[in-house]
Amino acid sequence: MSRFSEADRDRIRAELVEAGRELFARFGFERTRISDVTEAVGIGTSTFYGFFDSKEALYVAVLRRERDRLESRLEDAVDAADTPRDEVRALLRTMFAEVRSSPLASRLIVEGELRELQEQLSESERQSIAAARSDDRLTPAERWARMDEFRYDDPELIRGMVRSLVFVTRSQDALIGAVRVEEYEEVEERLIETLVDGLFIE
Repeated sequence: MSRFSEADRDRIRAELVEAGRELFARFGFERTRISDVTEAVGIGTSTFYGFFDSKEALYVAVLRRERDRLESRLEDAVDAADTPRDEVRALLRTMFAEVRSSPLASRLIVEGELRELQEQLSESERQSIAAARSDDRLTPAERWARMDEFRYDDPELIRGMVRSLVFVTRSQDALIGAVRVEEYEEVEERLIETLVDGLFIE
């Protein structure tokens, strides 16, 4: 790998992650081969292992980048809201839209693939991931849990409720042909409003 400068290594790694993102989103983890990724980037398969130890390690990098992108979108949506109620609405609407439009976001939130993959990594790889997420800012769920008008004071419970509601996006596929898109969107919006009403004490 000495033939690559540091700039070359950064560029190739970024290209591998981007190619992996496109292929994993289109074909899924199982059907994507390392050779598919290296062919898209224009490097040899043996060179791949100078950047990632395995296809699983590349997939973790892809999902971590997707998670960071998703968290940024959610933070922007929450920051633009005027009240805590609006924050919850904005977070849920944004999360629903992301899960519907991005297969990788769906695998992150609904299927929990990143957590499962991280359990397969070595201890040093897991510590590296933890060190990269040393942000001291409160998450929305942690901030809401500290509010007197918020019904629940356990951030993990709040996150669990939000994740559970996101599973409703899967019902859209089951209802295709049974309901119109407009009817599904109405169901989704009513569920959001019901959760928001239940989370706040009048």
